[in-house]
This record gives sequence, structure tokens and C-alpha cells, in this order.
Amino acid sequence: MKRLRVLVLVHPDLVPPASTKGHSEQEINEWKTEYDVVSTLRAAGHEVRPLGVHDELKPVRDEIEGWKPHVVFTLLEQFRGEVIYDQNVASYLELIRIPYTGCNPRGLMLARGKDLSKTLVHYHRIPVPAFAVFPLRRKARRPARLGLPLIVKSLSEDSSWGISQASVVDTDEKLAERVAFIHERIGTAAIAEQYIEGREIYVGVLGNDRLRVLPVWELQFGSMGQAAWPIATEKVKHDPSYQERLGIVDGPAKNLAPELHSRIQRMAKRVYRTLELDGYARIDFRLSADGIPYFLEANPNPEIAKSQEFATAARHDGLAYPDLLQRILALGISRATSTLSAG
Repeated sequence: MKRLRVLVLVHPDLVPPASTKGHSEQEINEWKTEYDVVSTLRAAGHEVRPLGVHDELKPVRDEIEGWKPHVVFTLLEQFRGEVIYDQNVASYLELIRIPYTGCNPRGLMLARGKDLSKTLVHYHRIPVPAFAVFPLRRKARRPARLGLPLIVKSLSEDSSWGISQASVVDTDEKLAERVAFIHERIGTAAIAEQYIEGREIYVGVLGNDRLRVLPVWELQFGSMGQAAWPIATEKVKHDPSYQERLGIVDGPAKNLAPELHSRIQRMAKRVYRTLELDGYARIDFRLSADGIPYFLEANPNPEIAKSQEFATAARHDGLAYPDLLQRILALGISRATSTLSAG
């Protein structure tokens, strides 16, 4: 790939330093994705500018008009403090006809609402846990069809925000308490879905039209499951010391029959196409004890630090980290080119 000017959009608090020297492991963990992307693209010979973006699009427009980047690498997970507004940033980049990485606005919208994505996926005959949605300012009354235990989450937030051991509820009283917590502390509607006892499975998918499905990956909970619900809480996902203490690791899913491995990959591809995703995404499943993969959620533009599941699965599949980022850039540029030709 030729040398490119790459504008990298990040949260203002996550603009990475030039070096990790002098920073604690905890500090580095906060902006590891941003640092890995910027430093790796620079090492590949590209001219890279990170830009902090919070609640104004004008700095993005000024940088694009003044510097004229070839492509925008977006690492934004929210805009104006709202996760669901990331689709508006992608829409803006499309309006001004600048190539950008990651998922298109429609795919972001379809994937962000956990109820909508589950409904669409279930229509295409992929198993999903039974669920109910509890809108803001409404009390939680469990439908008779929904048996306990349940896991309660924010309807739209991701990165396991708001998920803890208290998220799994086995009484109606605990359900009401946790729904109220989501409403008051997270500020979104809540979704309660059937808790599936089983294995936490992730599948990365890369591509626009022609898709590359990465190996089936598993989050292994170490000693956590002996005294707690084995679920991907905030601490499990984002606390390195907690992960090390309990032996929580991710890696290739072991002891899967080849047919089951292939079936999970095919399901991930169907979810990706059903939700109209492109660029790259991670599809999450819970594999029940009787071998049924239940779709949990789709994560467009997942974290792609070198140490995160998507990049490690790609490396296991023969795609080194610099090549993965180059591929993501190429997908953004090719989508813009095909859109312009179609227009």
C-alpha cells in the first residue's frame, strides 16, 4: 500500500502519547488501542495524525479540509457522550465523501440496539436467548414466558458497561433492582435475557462484500466460575490485574468438533450480513452445554489493540497486526470508491 495520510479519530482523553515510557500499566491500558493503531501505522510508513473528538464535528472538517487525509481511521466509541451517536460521525464522513474505516451507519444502528439485532437475527433462524425490554421510567414486570435466571444489561451500551455479578438475577425482586440500576446509573433502557449456561464464544469477521471469518475464539474464565457467574463483566473485560489473578484468558476455542466450529463461523457470517455490517466486527455467542450457539450481540468496530481478541484471532489465522490494520484501511478506501462509482 502506498504511503497514506491517515486521520485517526479518538476520544480526547485517549489521544496516545508518542511513547509508553514513563506510563503505568493502568494508564497504558486506557489508550492501548489508540497507541497500537497510531504507532503501527506510523511504523508502516504512513503519515498519521490523531484527533480528539468529543462533541463537535467542526475540528474534523477543519482537519480534513486543511490536511486532506486519504482516509479517516475512526476509533470513536461515542459522540457527545452517547454510544448510539457514533453512527452520526460515520454518516457525516459519508456526506463529505471521505473514506473511513469500520462499519457503515446503517450497520451501526442495527447492531447497537440489542433487541432489534436479536429480532432480526432470530427471523433468520439463528437461536437467540428469550428476552424482554424494560423502557426508561417503567417498572420491571417479568413476562411469564421468561424464566429465571436472567442477565440484565443496558439496551444500547457496549464494552460490558454496567455488567457485574449483580447483573445475573434469580428472583423478581433482584430483576426489579437491576433494571432500576440500569435506568438510573447507566441512563438507558434495560434488556433482560435468558441466562445461558455455557461457553463465551467470539468470532471476528473482516470484509465488505467478500468476508474473511476468523477462528472461533473463547473467553475462558479461569477460577472465576467456581464462586461466581462466569460472565464478561467490566472487570473481566478491562481489569488486567483481575484477569491475571483469576487466570482469565482468551484464545482458540478448544474441543470443538470441526462441524460445530464451521457452523459457528457460518452463523457469524449470516449475522454480519443480516445486520448489514462491513469493515470489521466481532460476533458474540454463548455456546450451551448441549452444543447450541446462541447469538448474544454484534460489535461493529470492536477494540483492535494488539492484545485484544480480534487482533489475536487474526494473528492466529496468519494475519499479522500491521497487515490487519492495512486491510482495514483498504476496506474503508474500497467502500468509498465503490460508493462513488455507484453514484
